[in-house]
Amino acid sequence: EVRLVESGGGLVQPGGSLRLSCAASGFTFRDNSMAWVRQAPGKGLELVSFTNSDGSSTSYADSVKGRFTISRDNAKKTLFLQMNSLKPEDTAVYYCASGFGSWGQGTQVTVSS
Repeated sequence: EVRLVESGGGLVQPGGSLRLSCAASGFTFRDNSMAWVRQAPGKGLELVSFTNSDGSSTSYADSVKGRFTISRDNAKKTLFLQMNSLKPEDTAVYYCASGFGSWGQGTQVTVSS
């Protein structure tokens, strides 16, 4: 069974940082591209960041470029999203997604003073 379990969300003040993690199981993590997707309240899905199977290629939405960093540890089957200089508009549920379409349950990130 494919499982993606996100963690690390929470409440943070503007300008703060959070590191999201996504623990993967049930598939060959190192062979698959991965992504972070978010959904802000009342809005549609936004692809935040993408990485290929070995982490050598990454991409970011313009809205997070220069502030967020995606990475992965294939030995530990874990995907990360380091989020710095957080803004209120980063408030959303963040989902980890595999390249073949499986999603986690999401973790809430709230940026507010």
